[in-house]
Amino acid sequence: MNPDSCRLDRWLWAVRVFKTRSLAKDACLKGAIRVNGSTAKPAARIKSGDQVSVKGRERTRELEVAAVLEKRVGPALASNYFVDHTPPSDNGTGVKPSVSFAQRDRGAGRPTKRDRRLIDKLRRG
Repeated sequence: MNPDSCRLDRWLWAVRVFKTRSLAKDACLKGAIRVNGSTAKPAARIKSGDQVSVKGRERTRELEVAAVLEKRVGPALASNYFVDHTPPSDNGTGVKPSVSFAQRDRGAGRPTKRDRRLIDKLRRG
């Protein structure tokens, strides 16, 4: 086994991109992970300098492998093993804007029939 490379799913788990190795494997099988521009299987070998693209729910993360890692490390140390090239979000804060057009105040109770109709009307446009 070459210490200069490691399995893709294991590296993604070790640097805390995914909570479990199974989630990393499933993402690879679904095609959400790309290495150097092409989809990769979980057993693909990665080495320093490879570009890894991780497609998530809100955004796609662009990572460069700085060092190979086989064992999981703490969150503070995990950032030493990759360089994040993900572009900043549109609003610059990194927080996804929330849609709150049909939000009710806490403790206001259930919406009435009239309220539900208005909410449905807003959602349909």
